[in-house]
Amino acid sequence: MRLNDAARMIERWWFELNRKFPTAETDEFVIMPNHFHGIVVISVGADLRVGPVSKGARTAHQGAHTGAPLPDSRPANQATHAGVSLPTVIQWFKTMTTNEYIRGIKAASWPSFNGRLWQRNYYEHAIRDEDSLNRIRQYIVDNPVRWAFDRENPAAIPPGPEDAWLD
Repeated sequence: MRLNDAARMIERWWFELNRKFPTAETDEFVIMPNHFHGIVVISVGADLRVGPVSKGARTAHQGAHTGAPLPDSRPANQATHAGVSLPTVIQWFKTMTTNEYIRGIKAASWPSFNGRLWQRNYYEHAIRDEDSLNRIRQYIVDNPVRWAFDRENPAAIPPGPEDAWLD
């Protein structure tokens, strides 16, 4: 896929998720002409720096703050979120990209859209092991090859027997 200005904007916001949400990490992704695939890894579990140190244990964080998390002293527009949920990440991503797309319509004559830029919902799947992660990564990487046959592609070609490997 060759990215246009709108797709490059989406890509920028995708990478911004890593800065905005320190407990979320972006993984494989692809921007398609009419949809997006991406993996978001969300860290789950306690931050050992804010918990008690086990008896006899010595860690690099020994003596660190052990109470409730300290308030973020940064301005509100630069604050990050810890312990974030996937819906929060996706909502923020869709909001930021929609707002910038609207600015692109006004300033750069990007094509306008009716209703919503993004679909109302999204597909999520909990990836539970390395094999599943690798299969999903490969699916994302292969998605552009499948575009010619995608039922969402207005110019889709019906797949023939020689294209069975795409399924």
